[in-house]
Amino acid sequence: MADARFAITVARFYEDLAERLVGGATRVFEEAGGTVEVFDVTGAFELPLSAKYCAESGRFDGVACLGAVIRGETTHYDYVCESAASGILRVGLDTGVPCAFGVLTVENMDQALARAGDGKRHQGEDAARAVLRMAALRGELAPPR
Repeated sequence: MADARFAITVARFYEDLAERLVGGATRVFEEAGGTVEVFDVTGAFELPLSAKYCAESGRFDGVACLGAVIRGETTHYDYVCESAASGILRVGLDTGVPCAFGVLTVENMDQALARAGDGKRHQGEDAARAVLRMAALRGELAPPR
């Protein structure tokens, strides 16, 4: 997608994981010929609003929302995961701008690392690929000018 512009909004609560996810997503977007801007937020709960700001700016063909939530001893995990997932979905549906949920929702750091490049999966790359495909589909189905 040459000349396409993509936003990455990333929760920095787990900085090392955030860097890995951003690196993977950026690589995928740039290999596809797109340009990338990265916007930092504190945690996963803030991702939907950041995605909305990016989508409504009119500057981007898609938004990859990245971060990690690791289960702790309270129900906080459940609220943050559900709010982030449903909020990001809503932004995409409300704006028509593809928004991918690239948030690791895991039980422990080992699981997070396995999904951030240390295993066979890379959630940052997967989120970028989802945005690329949905942006292409949006273009294919756009009404003729």
